[in-house]
Amino acid sequence: MFARIGYTWQIMGASWQILKRDKELLLFTLLSGICCLVVMATFAMPMVGAESLAPPEEGAPLSEQVAYYGVLFLFYFCMYFIITFFNAAVVSSAVVRMGGGDPTFGDGLRAAFERLPYILGWSLLAATVGLVLRIVEDKSETVGRIVAGLLGMAWTVVTFLAVPVLVVEKKGPGAALKKSTALLRKTWGEQLVSGFSFGIIFFLLALLGVPLLLIGFFLWGAMGGWVALALGVIYFVILGLVQSTLETIFRAALYVYAEVGQVPAGFDGALLHGAMAHR
Repeated sequence: MFARIGYTWQIMGASWQILKRDKELLLFTLLSGICCLVVMATFAMPMVGAESLAPPEEGAPLSEQVAYYGVLFLFYFCMYFIITFFNAAVVSSAVVRMGGGDPTFGDGLRAAFERLPYILGWSLLAATVGLVLRIVEDKSETVGRIVAGLLGMAWTVVTFLAVPVLVVEKKGPGAALKKSTALLRKTWGEQLVSGFSFGIIFFLLALLGVPLLLIGFFLWGAMGGWVALALGVIYFVILGLVQSTLETIFRAALYVYAEVGQVPAGFDGALLHGAMAHR
């Protein structure tokens, strides 16, 4: 685990060099998060009012099941669209920077809008897969849930480069998925898992915010506690924004490395080659 943490730290450092030059990339991630929160509230409030947050019970009327999973599909579609749209803007800007250009916020946004049909298609595919996995999980016993989890992990791996392919090559969802899988196999071989984990690093960094909360509540009284809580929330939000942006930048770097065979500026060839490990 410690080796994986050290490796991830190096990856983050290389990705950070891109982010330092193009800090506006954080705005894309921030807008993505805000839009996702709006979508979640839009779907959650009516479902809470109708008391229909839980999946239909076994033997529920077909109309009830269709309505529940239909709304869930729309929710997945909206979420995937938002995330993919703003990730496309980040990927486009990062690829331009890696090629020696100087992208602006408008350039990234324009690139995402130009690829709107592909983003819509990818969101439709991703939402369909997500819904199928959710139905399998809801309708199955423990073994079925494990299978759904394994399939979800496999989907995450094979689609790892799909958005960069979609952005750079302007391919539809099926072609982007096929190309992503082909690039992974060509560059890193079969039966892959990620050799890094941004989540581990940012979990450890998130723990650093806990002492701030404790100090505020125990030493500064109620008012200090609320101030510490506010600062803690801001800290966690910033961590989340940075993590998501760095991950997207790294996917763009892996795509450039796998497709062109070129090591992007600021990255190390051995670092990129070791990004994927065999099971």
